[in-house]
Amino acid sequence: MKLLSQLGIILFFFFIGEFTVFILKLKIPGSIVGMLLLLISLQLKIIKVESIKEVSTFFINNMLILFIPLGVGLAAQWDLISKEWLTIIVSIFISTFIVLSVVALIINKKK
Repeated sequence: MKLLSQLGIILFFFFIGEFTVFILKLKIPGSIVGMLLLLISLQLKIIKVESIKEVSTFFINNMLILFIPLGVGLAAQWDLISKEWLTIIVSIFISTFIVLSVVALIINKKK
C-alpha cells in the first residue's frame, strides 16, 4: 500500500502538469511541468523525500526500460532523421557545448 501511495503522489503531479499545459495551452510537455511542480513541492517541504523515495528509486534503477519507446519512435521516424541528420548532429553539439559552458560557469562562480 505504501508503494501505491508513493506512485499516486508522482502520478498526481504528472496529471496536474498535463492539466496545466492543457488549460494554459503551453508549449512545454505536461510531464516536465509536473516534474517542476514536484521539485518545488520537495524544495518547499510540502512533500517529504521519504514519501516518494522507494518508487523514485525504482524508476531510476529501471530507467533503461523507459527509453524503449524513445528508441521505437526514432526507428519509426528514420526517414525524417536521415534527411535532417546534419542539422540534428549540429544542434546536439551546440546544445551540449552550451550546457557544459553554463555548468562550468556556475561551478566557477561557487568557488
